[in-house]
Amino acid sequence: MDRAQKSELIDQLKDVFAGSHTVVVAHYSGLLVSELETLRTSMAEEGASVKVTKNRLAKLALEGSDKAGISDLFSGPTAIASSQDPVSAAKLAVKFAKDHEKFVILGGVMGDTVLDVDGVKALASMPSLDELRGKLVGLVQAPATKVAGVLQAPAGQLARVVGAYAAKGEAA
Repeated sequence: MDRAQKSELIDQLKDVFAGSHTVVVAHYSGLLVSELETLRTSMAEEGASVKVTKNRLAKLALEGSDKAGISDLFSGPTAIASSQDPVSAAKLAVKFAKDHEKFVILGGVMGDTVLDVDGVKALASMPSLDELRGKLVGLVQAPATKVAGVLQAPAGQLARVVGAYAAKGEAA
């Protein structure tokens, strides 16, 4: 790789680090290409990405950035999972690591907060942004549904009482 290619790769990595809310660093030694492609596909479906990195170039890309705290994680065969969503990269990486013991999570960063392995796992256990939006919509809709039910209940009770008196009158 010549200097121009290295410089271009460093710029790409800077863009990945700057444009991502969450970055997870992991070792992938021993994974099959097909397994790594499966991870890439599942990440892409959720709006995240996985990139195999050259450690020295990743460290150069991190210099001076708010995510520079993870530069010591780059040793050995490393890959980075990144996403705009604060949870999706961590969630998918942890899920993949459970299924593939050769994929070892080293740590990560969320915003400018450096996370260790337990921090990444804790982040992965949180609901995603879409799940939180769904819960919020459900909470907003629930009171309206309950109000409608309360308003309909007296009318329903009145109809049942009238129906009972009508049945009683026919029986007599």
